[in-house]
Amino acid sequence: MECRDFLEFQDMIKKMRDVDDKLVYALNCSVPSQSFRDEINPSTSCKELYEKLQTNHKNRDKAIRDCINFTNSRVQELKYAKESNPAALKAFNKEITKLRLLKSELTVEEVVNSRSEKLYYERCRDFFKPSNLKVN
Repeated sequence: MECRDFLEFQDMIKKMRDVDDKLVYALNCSVPSQSFRDEINPSTSCKELYEKLQTNHKNRDKAIRDCINFTNSRVQELKYAKESNPAALKAFNKEITKLRLLKSELTVEEVVNSRSEKLYYERCRDFFKPSNLKVN
């Protein structure tokens, strides 16, 4: 994942959130109406969908945290460089802003994950109940 360019980072996260954005459609396919239950096993479909969601959530969380760590180390480097090099002050301020934006992505991620888990639970609770699902 590219952490130096925040816009590129956002585009990548947006692509990674595609599964969550299309969750309603995936749930409609996973939990068919009574007439189609013979063709599709909702328990298996719900379990596979849950595993896909969890993998996706972990990957996004790791990507965000990796970029926060990368940017934080960059801020530390520039913190010392700006004392001896006034031109580094602009880069330092830019990195601080990027660090704040990255940290705000963690909050956005919490909201997205919570929404997805709630939708998942509402539709799949009768077919598959994972032990680690947190629904508030």
